[in-house]
Amino acid sequence: MHIPPNWGTFGVLIVSFLVFWFIFSRLFFRPFLNLLSEREERFRSLNDRTEQLLKEARAADKAREQRLNAIRRESLEHRDSERRRVEAEAAQLLETAKADARASLDAARTRIEGELKAAEHDLEQMAHTLAGELAERVLGRRLNGGGTHN
Repeated sequence: MHIPPNWGTFGVLIVSFLVFWFIFSRLFFRPFLNLLSEREERFRSLNDRTEQLLKEARAADKAREQRLNAIRRESLEHRDSERRRVEAEAAQLLETAKADARASLDAARTRIEGELKAAEHDLEQMAHTLAGELAERVLGRRLNGGGTHN
């Protein structure tokens, strides 16, 4: 069985659909689509800003690392120069101390040698004197020449 279309009802349905479409698009669809597009634009803007901030942060980190490396390099150079200066000063002090020690040692050696020669001379004289006295006691008389020989 075939039901013929009712063109009047169909026309009313079409007109009703268009009226409701117009009303819904004005009240619901357009504001919702506008809200979605604004939200998407805001997210895009925030994403761009985030990327820009990340680039700036990376650049700031790179600049900070470069400054830190320069400061480290400068402090190492300063430390090395100070170390070399102190080592040179210590070497100079060591050489001065060695020279003073050599001079003191030479002076002590010279003084000891002089004292040793004087002691040897005194011992020789004492040995001659004691030998003469011993000979006089053993012999029981005075020796010729009247005493000791120098």
